[in-house]
Amino acid sequence: MRPARPTALVTGGNRGIGRAIAAGLVARGCAVTIGARDAAAGRAAARALGCAALTLDLAEPDSYFAAMTGAGGFDILVNNAGVLSDVPLVAPDSDFDIAMQVMVAAPLDLIRLGLPHWRRRGWGRIVNLSSGWGSFAEGLGGPGAYGVAKAALNALTRALPRDLPPGVKVNAMCPGWVRTRMGGAAAPLSPEQGAETALWLALLPEDGPTGGFFRNRRPIAW
Repeated sequence: MRPARPTALVTGGNRGIGRAIAAGLVARGCAVTIGARDAAAGRAAARALGCAALTLDLAEPDSYFAAMTGAGGFDILVNNAGVLSDVPLVAPDSDFDIAMQVMVAAPLDLIRLGLPHWRRRGWGRIVNLSSGWGSFAEGLGGPGAYGVAKAALNALTRALPRDLPPGVKVNAMCPGWVRTRMGGAAAPLSPEQGAETALWLALLPEDGPTGGFFRNRRPIAW
């Protein structure tokens, strides 16, 4: 059964879509912690949101392993943090390694670290912030390694249900083109609009989907 007041961790929760997701979870009665690479920015955002903050640098496994171990686990994990570069994949300074670390390896590490808590609770929700750029059906678009990393995150989402404890659901979602530092000022959607599907997936009922890919609360093609 869902806890009366689920605990939640939103990575990259100090700005953009992550901040909107955190605000939405606070409004829905969750005890939220935002993860931020910049400790001061995380604390400032947490004060404004009325939640807690945790310093997490997903590019540095040692740092987030220590932070997550000390935190003791969360009912809801929203893997929102991402990186975007326009350097070509074949260039010597490609962002491939950092993109795969931040958007694939770190989310899997956080999921592994969450397993003891989820086994005790018998309930958990994992939301992976992906993109249509990570969809084979939509052409694996985007600059640099972004689409490749999101495709790998999608594959992880598809495969994970077979290994997760009972009561734990994992899904990926595409927020659409959102007005954030990454999306730019020309994007048509607000962060709050981009957060809607993630909030739905974070609080799915027991008969909700798992191992899926969604946009606007509807399944989309891998």
